[in-house]
Amino acid sequence: MTESALGEREFVLLRDLIKAHSGIALTELKRPLLQARLAKRLRRLGLQSYRAYYDYLVQHDRRAEERDHFINALTTNTTSFFREPHHFDYLTQVWLPDRRARALQGAPRTLRIWSSACSTGEEAYSLAITLRQALPPMAGWGIHLLASDIDTDALDTARAAIYPCKSIASVPEPLRRFFQTGTGELAGLVRVVPQVRAMVTFARINLLGAAWPADTRFDCIFCRNVVIYFDEAGKQELVSRLATALAVDGLLVLGHSESLLGRSSRFRSLGRTMYRLDAA
Repeated sequence: MTESALGEREFVLLRDLIKAHSGIALTELKRPLLQARLAKRLRRLGLQSYRAYYDYLVQHDRRAEERDHFINALTTNTTSFFREPHHFDYLTQVWLPDRRARALQGAPRTLRIWSSACSTGEEAYSLAITLRQALPPMAGWGIHLLASDIDTDALDTARAAIYPCKSIASVPEPLRRFFQTGTGELAGLVRVVPQVRAMVTFARINLLGAAWPADTRFDCIFCRNVVIYFDEAGKQELVSRLATALAVDGLLVLGHSESLLGRSSRFRSLGRTMYRLDAA
């Protein structure tokens, strides 16, 4: 069975639907991508047109199971361990030493960190490893590390914490002790060690949706390489939400191609897409 091409009208319907459910904004240039990504879903459901797929989503997907597949198909999960290493260097060399100094002066020995677009988990585990390295011994520190994504398939991979051996090729040698090498059926794979896995709590969160982490002000939020997928209104809303979720003097980290320029007066640039939240 060969499905029909994605026409302009069907593209608009599906484009508006993905934006409503995820905030992802697709331009006309993304029509071939949308068609290619959804073709497998049409074949899986035995549908012959993208209009039939749209109708299925809005009329027959009562448990929102296909909606999850729809969203998962359109998310991008390019990531790696210690991606953009200068961010982790800043944590190790500047931010965490400052937090240790504050603790010595009587500040609470707690850290609340959110990897808000964690994809398949590499960023979250990189953060956990960085914390274990920079705050030895862990005893005495309350570490709360939340990792979230909208893609349920990516979150399943993140929770399993199993990756190809080649994924840690760029991880510094001293840090490879935080990975177990697989044998037998797991040959060619590595798994993050239990002590690091236990530090991370995973959750499905739509950054522009209604459900956000409740009653929590984070000391640090990584929100890298996700802002670029929203239109300007979505970007403005997300920045406002991040300011609300971040503690005063907290650290916000964006991706290498993202910026807060013109979107908020509350953040002070620290350089290299890192920002500190000022008081309102």
